[in-house]
Amino acid sequence: MYIYNVTTNIEETSHDAWVKWMKEIHIPEVLSTGKFLSAKFTKVLIEEDMGGFTYSVQYTVKDKATLERYYEEDAPKLIESVQRNFAGKLVSFKTELEVVDEYFVQRATATHYMFTYGTLQEREVQLGVFSRPLTGFEDELPLYILSDTKVAGLYPTVHHTGQKEDRIKGQVYTLSHQELQKADIYEGEAYERIQIQLASGKNAWAYIAK
Repeated sequence: MYIYNVTTNIEETSHDAWVKWMKEIHIPEVLSTGKFLSAKFTKVLIEEDMGGFTYSVQYTVKDKATLERYYEEDAPKLIESVQRNFAGKLVSFKTELEVVDEYFVQRATATHYMFTYGTLQEREVQLGVFSRPLTGFEDELPLYILSDTKVAGLYPTVHHTGQKEDRIKGQVYTLSHQELQKADIYEGEAYERIQIQLASGKNAWAYIAK
């Protein structure tokens, strides 16, 4: 996994407007490209000799090939947007970081079951969303099938048939309340979270297209 880091020094006179624009427009636009797993927006706690304020945005990405695709397909348009809104008001530079290894601490007690049948089963996605790999178990969702129609033409969803012979195999993970909220953010506006009952009898959350 890689981290695409963008460090920016913004002039004090444009600071508030830029922070608002980053939170509400730019970072969501970068994530909407589908190339990145997550983003962290941080303020660098130093006093700059050049004045202004310095921030760092760290985008996690699955591999170098995906990052190269971002440079080719999406970056020019997004950079043009930055210049159109804040030309002469900021200085930015990028850094590519390769994740060598990761270490984790014990999380708070998890209280939610989540049934997954798509990208949330991928280790790289789990690391990007929850900052840890998940350990799950196999189960089945009865009365549903995978839909032929995919969200945005790429991502799977399920369809309720009510037929006893229909079922979907998947993985069940145990999440804390905070991690469940992170899953909501990852799935975005295209999905909704519903409560379902698995073949094992356990009640769990699952995401379906709206």
